[in-house]
Amino acid sequence: MASTAQHASKFTRFLNSETGPKTVHFWAPVFKWALVIAGINDLQRPVEKLSGTQQIALFATGAIWTRWAGFVIKPRNPLLASVNFFLGAVAGYQLVRIVNYRRDLGDSPMQVFKYIIDGDPTKQKEQAVPVPSIDKK
Repeated sequence: MASTAQHASKFTRFLNSETGPKTVHFWAPVFKWALVIAGINDLQRPVEKLSGTQQIALFATGAIWTRWAGFVIKPRNPLLASVNFFLGAVAGYQLVRIVNYRRDLGDSPMQVFKYIIDGDPTKQKEQAVPVPSIDKK
């Protein structure tokens, strides 16, 4: 009976804690795992279909928020720190895939950087839609 009461008190403490399921500190990281899962699914996507700017944003977000959630913000939130760590790790791996792909194609480091930031310039030209001119009479 004492162990049941002890278990109930641990659960009650968790339920009512500063980072428990009654707070955004719990639910934000839970839903953020969807970004990590999407990034893991993108590991199967051809590397030429990946967005370099998106991966940079996810990597930066993961790196910055891992530090803040784990060491700076009070209360410390290990759940938020862990999801951001894995978000940064998956995005970092995707960036390495992009860099290796472009280097294998013979790009210089500057060309790889431009590709990551600007995307593929040949595709941008293909996707450009002409704007119809308005004739003033």
